[in-house]
Amino acid sequence: MKKKRVAIITGGARRIGEEISRTFHQKGYDVAIHYNKSKQDAERLAQDLNVIRDDSAATFKAELGSVIEIKSMVKSIILWRKKIDALINNASSFFPCSLVEAREKEWDILINSNLKGPYFISQAIAPKLTENASIITINDIYSFMPLENYSIYSIAKAGNRMLTKTLAKELAPKIRVNGIAPGLILWPDSTSQMEEEIRQKIMKSIPLQRSGSVQDIAKTALFLATSASYITGQTIVVDGGSSI
Repeated sequence: MKKKRVAIITGGARRIGEEISRTFHQKGYDVAIHYNKSKQDAERLAQDLNVIRDDSAATFKAELGSVIEIKSMVKSIILWRKKIDALINNASSFFPCSLVEAREKEWDILINSNLKGPYFISQAIAPKLTENASIITINDIYSFMPLENYSIYSIAKAGNRMLTKTLAKELAPKIRVNGIAPGLILWPDSTSQMEEEIRQKIMKSIPLQRSGSVQDIAKTALFLATSASYITGQTIVVDGGSSI
């Protein structure tokens, strides 16, 4: 009997992460849904997926700024499933913070979720990844061209993109590591994360004149995990052309 493939999705309970969890599950993966504060959303999603296929989804909590919590979570996932085929580093914090306003607190939140967490969860998971397994990191087009007044976020995502290249070299040939840089897929949950003026400016800059969908990102992640056996160290831009 062929063993089921297993994927870990950080921040897998909401928004893009939820769609990635559902897409991988639909393709036969058992999914480990990581969350930090979205416990109810994670448990609801796992319940939905387990109705479709029994014991095919489980939830795991960790604060990605804590290496201790990351290691504890990975141990729990390995007890649940003995091997891992894909890690999708999706969890992220996003809010404005200019150089003038920046404090150490904002630096820690943004760097921890967007860079430190993906690095140390990759470190913890790598020994358990199967041959030709895949690590995929959800990046951002603002890792290439910084968004005004989002300096720390842009810096963190730029580091995240280099993390993809670095891990691709270190973990080859067994493991492939790639990134996805979304453009406008979903607006932030609140105007405090992004003002209306900035939203309008972003929309006008997109050649396709529309936002993308969470399915666009989830399908790209699935492609990288299952159909891209000769691609590693790359960050695929999914932005409707806004970066050109």
